Order: sequence, then structure tokens, then C-alpha cells
Amino acid sequence: MGWLPWSSGDSNKASDGGRIAPDRTSRARCWEGRDAFFSCLDRNDILDGIKDDKEARRKCAKEVQEFEAACSQTWVKYFKEKRVMEYNRDKTIERIKKEDADKMKELKTQGWKSS
Repeated sequence: MGWLPWSSGDSNKASDGGRIAPDRTSRARCWEGRDAFFSCLDRNDILDGIKDDKEARRKCAKEVQEFEAACSQTWVKYFKEKRVMEYNRDKTIERIKKEDADKMKELKTQGWKSS
């Protein structure tokens, strides 16, 4: 059962009972699974893999299965939350830049000059 280093078998346990941290290969496999899953979400216009879990599983069944097999549950949750947070951050930055540009345009029409 636990012959894969990222699977849920006992091979992930250290001699003291704690979990063994993923090695470079396991992390790379996880990131590849994440990237494939997120590409599928993008193709299907799904942003939030947690909120829209049923739709994501229906449209990206293979990718979500590979992602969840390659990454720990906490990493899967973290990456899904991070995707939404980064999207919201980028939208906020875009909005602020647009507001700043609009304000600068308004000030220039009123005769204000930047130095």
C-alpha cells in the first residue's frame, strides 16, 4: 500500500512516528500535478477549486486525482486557497492602478503638473 513516497502508507513515517518531509522529487511531482490541475481549471473557467469542488472534479477528474495523489491534503488545500488569494490580489492591484491613472488624468486636466 505505501510503496509510493507521496502516498498515504506507513512509508511516510519516521522511526519516531512523525511524518517524513517530502523530498525534492516529491515536491516537483506535487507542483506538476498542481500546475496540470490549475491549467484544467483555467480551461474550464473555474477559479475556486474549493468552492466549486464538484464542478472541478467533474471537468478535471484526471487532473484532480493526480494532484491529490501527488500532494499532501494540506498542500492541496493551501494551493487551492493561494490560487484564489493571488487572483484577488492581482484584481485589486489592477483596480488601484486604474484608479490612480484616472486620478492622474483628472489632476492633469485641472492643470496639476508632476515634477
